[in-house]
Amino acid sequence: MAEQDDQALPKPPPLPASVTRGSRKTRTGEVISSSMNKTIVVRTVTRVPHPKFGKIVNQMKKFYAHDEESKAKTGDTVRIMETRPLSKLKRWRLVEVVQK
Repeated sequence: MAEQDDQALPKPPPLPASVTRGSRKTRTGEVISSSMNKTIVVRTVTRVPHPKFGKIVNQMKKFYAHDEESKAKTGDTVRIMETRPLSKLKRWRLVEVVQK
């Protein structure tokens, strides 16, 4: 009887990809390591005010990014984009090499 109920309900039309996919974060930073296979380490610098003193300080963070063609080398400025988890640490992928 449950099978008949499922067949009676009409299926909703599929949503367009622009509706179902959320926006992805992008970051720009410097490659500090490219010695791994298909992986680069990118350091980003964000300038934020200190919570107590108000002075502008640099916050540095490292991101592990997927570089399929090994295009980026150490010292390059690159743009990376958030993606699904690719390994234990990799959640970003290389979009473009901004400056060599």
